Amino acid sequence: MVDNRYATALVIGFVLSLLATVYLSVAMGTQHWYQYSCPPGDPRGSNASEFINGEIDEKSYRDTMFTLNGTLGLWWRCIMVPSESLWFKEPEPTMETRCVSFTLPQQFSPKYKYQANHNDDEEDLLRTYLWRCQFLLPLVSLALVFLAGLIGVCACLCRSFTPTFGVGVLHLLAGLCTLGTVCCFLAGEDLLQRYSLPPEGLEGSLGWSLYLALISFPLQMMAAALFLWAARSHRTSYTRMTAYRVA
Repeated sequence: MVDNRYATALVIGFVLSLLATVYLSVAMGTQHWYQYSCPPGDPRGSNASEFINGEIDEKSYRDTMFTLNGTLGLWWRCIMVPSESLWFKEPEPTMETRCVSFTLPQQFSPKYKYQANHNDDEEDLLRTYLWRCQFLLPLVSLALVFLAGLIGVCACLCRSFTPTFGVGVLHLLAGLCTLGTVCCFLAGEDLLQRYSLPPEGLEGSLGWSLYLALISFPLQMMAAALFLWAARSHRTSYTRMTAYRVA
């Protein structure tokens, strides 16, 4: 039989884990990790059509995002373009968001240290692996939480408290993967802005998607702490009770 304190800790840990999973999933699927705000100008001279329809390199789509108030996510890149009217050409058209997803080959393509002459660009191994980690680590985090949930369900069916320690360890690893995702993304953006200076007047800021991922990290760590505390305390209590009965 499980003490009420341990049962309460498990329920709270489950709720925290569920919230962290929802926050991280939303953060992964949205594009507001980093956003650019540029001075108003004429967007017709930009290569928005190539951004939306074609496969362009990182330098080209970054330049387009600089001029069209772009936003960047783990799986998406977006720009603001004028809406198309079927009847007449508006003098001040309404701006709408157009997003393009990164393909799997693009996620694993090499990144470069951009120079004034593109022929002199050299591969940036650090930024290449940071980009790949920011793509893989959140998937690993969700997989670890899913595995922890399966172990928890099996523990409930078997009426065993022992696997709770493993559930806590998996949540701990998932939290570290979530934190690693945010760190890799920020480090990669910082390195890119060192090699490719944004235009004058351009402002960059962190978006709400990144903050959602950042919030999910302490939630996962608190859930891990509750699971580990419940497993350790229950084991200590069970050992003392067994020793008392033997005595």
